[in-house]
Amino acid sequence: MKALVTGVAGFIGSQLAESLIQEGADVIGIDSFTDYYAREIKIANLKKLSASSRFQLVEGSIEAMDLSTYLRDCTHVFHLAAQAGVRTSWGINFSVYTTLNINATQILLEACLKSRIERFVYASSSSVYGERAPLPMREDALPLPSSPYGLTKLAAEHLCMLYHRSYGLPIVSLRYFTVYGPRQRPDMAFHRFLTAAISESSITLYGDGQQTRDFTFVQDVVDATIAASKIGRSGNIYNIGGGSPVTLSQSLDLISSCIGRPLDIKYETSQRGDMRDTYADITRARQDLNYEPAVSLADGIQAEYQWISSNKVIS
Repeated sequence: MKALVTGVAGFIGSQLAESLIQEGADVIGIDSFTDYYAREIKIANLKKLSASSRFQLVEGSIEAMDLSTYLRDCTHVFHLAAQAGVRTSWGINFSVYTTLNINATQILLEACLKSRIERFVYASSSSVYGERAPLPMREDALPLPSSPYGLTKLAAEHLCMLYHRSYGLPIVSLRYFTVYGPRQRPDMAFHRFLTAAISESSITLYGDGQQTRDFTFVQDVVDATIAASKIGRSGNIYNIGGGSPVTLSQSLDLISSCIGRPLDIKYETSQRGDMRDTYADITRARQDLNYEPAVSLADGIQAEYQWISSNKVIS
């Protein structure tokens, strides 16, 4: 396999690229190093990859580069590059999301038409479902995003399926559910909670703590993504979740046990665009991808705690 991974310096992208190389693939990684969070964090994510002769980093935006140069011999494309963040996707920031999440996807799809790609895997999000999808969320539910971020991820997903139907591009889309673990972005909940707990600061929790999430450990996501590139059915969408919903209060109890002391929690009103509940029906992924979440939430939180502590990424 020769793989192109977009968003390779990110939380999931860097670990996906490492696993691909461990399986014997050559990887070209693209990243534009946007300023959504510190460049130093992304450089640290690439440390292991940079030491491999099987890895090539290309810095730049998808919209501005000659993609044909990097796609020429590629067999697989993993499109993880996107502007993240539900709460920051409102207002004047929306144009950033349309550019990086929709326009960039269309440009990459067009470039892939001129290459012999065996599989294009698109990293979508549970945010496409919105509040009205019945629980557990099935891939055939009507998606009604609750945020501009979710809307742009859904639009890009639709683009992928359009190119599959119109041009036969072998595309698989994966809807990731609340991914956590080592290298998690600093704006994400578990990173913020653990950082505050370690430094004995207060934790800000938006909402009453009874909202639920289907937390998914990053290595489970990576394994599912690689499986989708090999045995995923072209034109299909798959939920990739942790297997069961957990309230945020329950997850904070696990963090408290991990730290070994009570947490100081400050409750604030829910934020616009935040979904109340998520829960993935992973039946289709089980059947087609042989997917089974392997890491428990307690073990996953412990792994992220150890990573934050050992890397001194407290901020």
